[in-house]
Amino acid sequence: MERVEYRIKESIDLKIKILHDKDFIFKIEKAAEKIIESLKNGGKILFCGNGGSAADAQHLAAELMGKFYLNRSPLQAVSLTTNTSVLTAIGNDFSYDEVFVRQLKGLGKKGDILVGISTSGNSKNVIEAMKFAKENGIFAIGLTGETGGKMAEFSDILLDVPSNNTPRIQESHIMIGHIICEIVEDELFGGIKG
Repeated sequence: MERVEYRIKESIDLKIKILHDKDFIFKIEKAAEKIIESLKNGGKILFCGNGGSAADAQHLAAELMGKFYLNRSPLQAVSLTTNTSVLTAIGNDFSYDEVFVRQLKGLGKKGDILVGISTSGNSKNVIEAMKFAKENGIFAIGLTGETGGKMAEFSDILLDVPSNNTPRIQESHIMIGHIICEIVEDELFGGIKG
């Protein structure tokens, strides 16, 4: 009972810390604005990450492609974590470090958005994709833990959750992702209440 309550409090405390950080709130809003701008101009949103962050990449792409609150047209969103044949072919024929950047080279274009997710900010395959994005006019949003890791250098907007506790960071990543999806959906289609 004590452990359960402690973990819930830990999660709440981190979210309260984010809530009171006006710069962080501004960065969330700015990330949503950049995504809206890209979608309005025919761009697409590409997500990547490993492990739990891969699940978050899929989850957030699904929220945009499917629906969040509203029944509306699909938005162009792709998770680079989902095609096992592509991932294993690139990993086998090239390197696991290239599983996202090679897909980005094939699917990405100037004006798109890459959302790289890594709790440490040091996932080499995510960093490779972020580097390519930076060099090729693809706006890069990084979702990381408190230091930003090496991804900080390649993120146009860095959403560096102020924690080094992986589960708490991941819980905050999905909260931030949901907020962004809501802002995007409401701005493009309107009608979200409350």
